[in-house]
Amino acid sequence: MPAFEYKVVPAPAKGTKAKGVKTPEARFANSVEITLNEMAAEGWEYLRAELLPSEERSGLTSSTTNWRNVLIFRRALAEEDAQVEEPQVQAPMVEPVSEGMEPPVDPEPERLPERPALRAEPLLTVEEDEIAFAGDPSAEPSVSPVPGPGAVRMLKDDGVEEVSPVAGLTAALRNRANQKSDDS
Repeated sequence: MPAFEYKVVPAPAKGTKAKGVKTPEARFANSVEITLNEMAAEGWEYLRAELLPSEERSGLTSSTTNWRNVLIFRRALAEEDAQVEEPQVQAPMVEPVSEGMEPPVDPEPERLPERPALRAEPLLTVEEDEIAFAGDPSAEPSVSPVPGPGAVRMLKDDGVEEVSPVAGLTAALRNRANQKSDDS
């Protein structure tokens, strides 16, 4: 299964004027079209638009919830090269031998350090039905949680946050929506 990276951009808030585009609806559609084409030119595939809550400060002590429209894009991650480059050894400079002189003899040729042998067997052997990705709500409690491919990539990363793909509403959003409906 290919891995994807995701990008979320704010949806256009107002229309863009263009030749032949007269109505506000057409101008707004033109803005969305421009945004989609710009992202596609950078290699991003449009997934969907979302309306998400954004809790923001209002004054010194209160906060309000503003609903934001965002566009979600994805693109496939490039496969990491599994091949390791061999270090290249440069030949020593050779001076031309003039007549009557013998070339110098190198007492010991330079040797490359040996590479450590790689293990052929896996470090962990478990049946596939005994493991589940960490955070999987459909997993049985008896299975061992293991980090998913995104988490493994994140641990190898240089500190940039990894965004995991999210399908549907997350539990946090459902809880927040229920909390808001109870407050009303």
